[in-house]
Formats: sequence, C-alpha cells, structure tokens
Amino acid sequence: MHSPEHPQKSDSQIPSAAVKGRIFDVQTFSIHDGPGIRTTVFLKGCPLRCAWCHNPESIETEPDVGFIPAKCIACGQCTLVCAHEGHTIVEGRHVFQRGFCVRCGACTAECPTGALELAGKEVTAAWVMSEVEKDRMFYERSGGGMTLSGGEPLMQPEFSTALLRLARDSHLHTAVDTSGYAGETVFNRVTALADLVLFDIKMIDERAHRRLTGVSNRPILRNLKRLLREGNGPKVWLRLPVVPGQNDSADAIQNLIDFCASLWGNPRLEAIHLMPYHRLAESKYQEFGKRYFINGTHPPADEDISAIIRRFAERGVPVTRS
Repeated sequence: MHSPEHPQKSDSQIPSAAVKGRIFDVQTFSIHDGPGIRTTVFLKGCPLRCAWCHNPESIETEPDVGFIPAKCIACGQCTLVCAHEGHTIVEGRHVFQRGFCVRCGACTAECPTGALELAGKEVTAAWVMSEVEKDRMFYERSGGGMTLSGGEPLMQPEFSTALLRLARDSHLHTAVDTSGYAGETVFNRVTALADLVLFDIKMIDERAHRRLTGVSNRPILRNLKRLLREGNGPKVWLRLPVVPGQNDSADAIQNLIDFCASLWGNPRLEAIHLMPYHRLAESKYQEFGKRYFINGTHPPADEDISAIIRRFAERGVPVTRS
C-alpha cells in the first residue's frame, strides 16, 4: 500500500503550463464539486482502496481500458491493431482478453462505437486550462471555477500545484477534493494554493478505516486539524460518505458526530455534507474488469439519512445532504 509521501518528482525549472500529469476526465457543468458551476478535472491514481469507490478507473496511476459489450458490434477493428492478441472475435462475439492487454490504447482509438475506452492520458497543465477556460462565463455568473478531483490530486503534487497556480493567475476559484492522505509537505503545498478544500472523512476509528480503505486515517486527521489551524488557509467543506454495512453503524456515526462537533465553529470550516452511497458506479467495475466488493449494497433510505442529520443537529452541528 502507498505511504502518505506520494512520489511524483519535482522539477522547479519547468514552467507551470508545461508540467505534465495524467487525467482520466474533464467534466464540465459540475454542480456537486464546490460552489457554482464548475469544471472538474479528474486525476489518475489514489492511495486508498475504498470498497465503495465510485471512480474505479481512477485508482491505478496507469491507463485502464474499459469495455462495454452492449456497444460492441464485433466489427473486428480492435483485432487488427492489437499486437498482443488481447481481442478476438469468436462466433460473431467480441472477447476481450485482459490478461494480454498492455493498456496502450491502440484498440480504443480504432473502436467506432466507443465500446472500448481508454481511461488515462498524459496532458500538460496548459491543455487542461484551455479546457477549463472554455466555460469562464458560467463560472463568473455562478461563482464557480475549477475543481481537482480523482483519484487523489495529492498523488500528483507537481501537476496539481501547476494547475492551481495557473487558475489563480487567471483569477479562477479553485477547489481540491481530497482524502487528505499525504505527507505534511505535499498536503500543505497543494492545499495552500486552493480557495476551498473538499475534505472526505470516511471513518474516525483507525482500525475500521484501515480495514475499509487499506490505509490508516492518522495522517488524514492530522492534516485536517493542521489545515483548520491555518489562519489564512483555504475554506473547508467536510464530505462524509454514508455506505450501508460499511461505515453507518451507530458507533461509527456517533464517532463522526463527536469529531465534527469538536471542529464546528472553526471559521475555516464552512460546511459539512453527508454523501449517501449510490449504485451508479457498479457498471464501471464491469467495464474495467474490476471486482466490486460491495455488489448488491443498496443506497441508504431517506429516513435513515434524515435521522443522521437530526443526530448532528442535536449536537449543534448543521449538515446537509449532498
């Protein structure tokens, strides 16, 4: 498992615009990743292994090839360009041999229907900003801007800081959506350049957190507390996923309430959002050939989320459903 010190190399001689990083999507008109209308840039790579991750194509730092059988017309174009016998047509049906795939993306470039998709490409910060700038008028009218998400933006600190500097130079509001799992130096470098940090808190109990995500939450909680002590640092929104059978036990929720109550009132902490689990990512796991460990889990009932919100309110902590 990854350590908090993420290993992207630094080269301070490279201008911000020329710094390269790996992304898997640029999503426009985002309304759930910070204030206003935003463009969310999804970076590849994450040190956590959350059982409920809704972006499984973001986890690995290398590109992933997705396959959607319903879109495939078995035309055979992929078989002509794949040098590794990863694709065959058997009795009129396409068979994808993932074990032979080297994720080069040659097949995805030739697929006429989009049945094959490459998630992950290397781009410059300048290219990303050219995409972000296209919707500037919507940011200005709505109070929006650019959000870095993932994956985990702290896994690519040079790229993330380059993007945040360019956005700041262009007078764009910036947000970073993070698990907070990084060494202090990397965490401070990236978040110092953001206007807002969307900070995910999965669990408070360290042993349960390690079981559910693969990593300790000790550096996460340390980073959050340091962030909130910064007198001139970014604003913070806490985001609390609620996943039935994973982190929604009475004790787990009480631990979250106690923790948030200890922070509420800090001038940097603007909002706390509950994020109920949804099943929209299930098909992604099939598409990218990954095992979905909580397959069959249903979203929490509305009355259960309302009950949690009331429990927070009883401690004087206002939370909203995201």
